[in-house]
Amino acid sequence: MKYYLIVGEASGDLHASHLMAALQDADPKAEFRFFGGDLMKAVGGTLVKHYRELAYMGFIPVLLHLRSIFSNMRFCKQDIIEWQPDVLILVDYPGFNLNIAKYIHSHTQIPVYYYIAPKIWAWKEYRIKNIRRDVDELLSILPFEVEFFEGKHHYPIHYVGNPTLDEVTAFEASHPRDFHHFVSTNGLTDKPIIALLAGSRKQEIKDNLPLMIDAAQSFIDYQMVLAGAPGIDPAYYQSFLKNADIHVLYNQTYHLLQHADAALVTSGTATLETALFHVPQVVCYYLSFGKIISFLKKRLLHVKYISLVNLIAGKEVVQELVADSMTVANARAELSKLLHDLTYRRQTQEGYEEVAHRLGTPGAPLKAARIIIDTIGKSLD
Repeated sequence: MKYYLIVGEASGDLHASHLMAALQDADPKAEFRFFGGDLMKAVGGTLVKHYRELAYMGFIPVLLHLRSIFSNMRFCKQDIIEWQPDVLILVDYPGFNLNIAKYIHSHTQIPVYYYIAPKIWAWKEYRIKNIRRDVDELLSILPFEVEFFEGKHHYPIHYVGNPTLDEVTAFEASHPRDFHHFVSTNGLTDKPIIALLAGSRKQEIKDNLPLMIDAAQSFIDYQMVLAGAPGIDPAYYQSFLKNADIHVLYNQTYHLLQHADAALVTSGTATLETALFHVPQVVCYYLSFGKIISFLKKRLLHVKYISLVNLIAGKEVVQELVADSMTVANARAELSKLLHDLTYRRQTQEGYEEVAHRLGTPGAPLKAARIIIDTIGKSLD
């Protein structure tokens, strides 16, 4: 069968690449065409556009690139129609993908599948109307989404498990922990590590990294190691590091988390990855005009938490410092508790175990691939 996939950022590239590999295993004749990234390209098929040409975050960047965004949308729609895939698979990235879904649903008979459901339970819940109208099958990777979509909105979905669990499980199985080898290979010292995961977008890094550094550098018995995000130029990081003694490691986030004693992490998939590696963490998400954002968050967001760890657990497992609560003093105090209070660390670890239990067993890409192939096969019969 012919599969057309669309992703808009690095995490989507990772998850889609594993889905493609699973589809390939189940369907040896699989053909792929996609808006994606290097990981998807490595699996095989035709990379039409790289996600770096699509990813804009925030009101001003989006406004400044509207012409490019609309041009990419028009091109994508036409390309899908000309290639005539057996299925269109959208991966997260709802602002772009729901627009594509609407067009393809109204202009073709191509079935539209969504892998990694849009997080409308947090923001823009009205999009359920678009999903109900334009998406044929919705595949979820978060267990609490079942109640939201099926219980609240009576829209059936498939919970397939969480691909991050697969990725971490596979990594740990193939990479036994060896702290001495890790630090010596990367030019680090033998001090225990505080990991800094400052996000994958420039604005996130600009807002959060300086505060993270100020909070962590007072712990002189530890070394700070920053996870470099794909697509971020090293020179951009250097503008914030200045004279701080920090190593930046690219393409080694899982290695870093495997060997870290604690972490400062921006919200997103990284919080779940950190939890699955059992690293105590502080969730840091500073925003400009913090008090205004905090006011709006309390009134417009439909969820109590912003980190996947707490959302999945349904309670506060990790401390979230958001908007005006993200200060150096608060981050330093929480980090101190995680590093020195053994009872507090143990409580965090117990919360992590509950999160892992709720996610279920590994195998999300394989389960998703089987659902896609089986349901498409039935529609083609």
